Amino acid sequence: MYTALDADPEKLDDGDRTFVAKIRQHGWATTSIGADDEGPGFAYTTGFWLKFGHPELIVFSLPGQTAHDTFWHLYRELEAGRRMPVGSETGDVFENAPAVLLPVAQRHYRDHLGWSRWFYAGDRFECLQLLYPDRDGHFPWSPQISIDIRAAQPDLTEGNWFGLCAR
Repeated sequence: MYTALDADPEKLDDGDRTFVAKIRQHGWATTSIGADDEGPGFAYTTGFWLKFGHPELIVFSLPGQTAHDTFWHLYRELEAGRRMPVGSETGDVFENAPAVLLPVAQRHYRDHLGWSRWFYAGDRFECLQLLYPDRDGHFPWSPQISIDIRAAQPDLTEGNWFGLCAR
């Protein structure tokens, strides 16, 4: 698989070289995007697919350091040979709350996974959305969730939260 690690460093700009250096040093990198008028902030990984054959990860509306620390935790789990379940709740991501990982539809890659798309020279990688419940334990697809909380974690699946809710 061709990645930016294979690119001629002379053809990369300073930002590109810095990004590639992070992946060379740590095996992965985090990109954080702040909230704006178009939506909530989010963070995602680049490098999990190359190193482990595990989908990249994206999470919305967590503070940047919390997202980064969570990704490090999951990186270490993958390094130890452990995988998280897809489509069902797990208590192995967050200390005090369950989490669910759902496949991200490729139609969302362009708007949310820019550095990963650049690194992999296209969309030939997988990504999972990391989701967490509100304070009452409701995930974004729950009918009990508030509109504001649902908006904080948009549905990046093929739709209908990967079939977890009926709308």
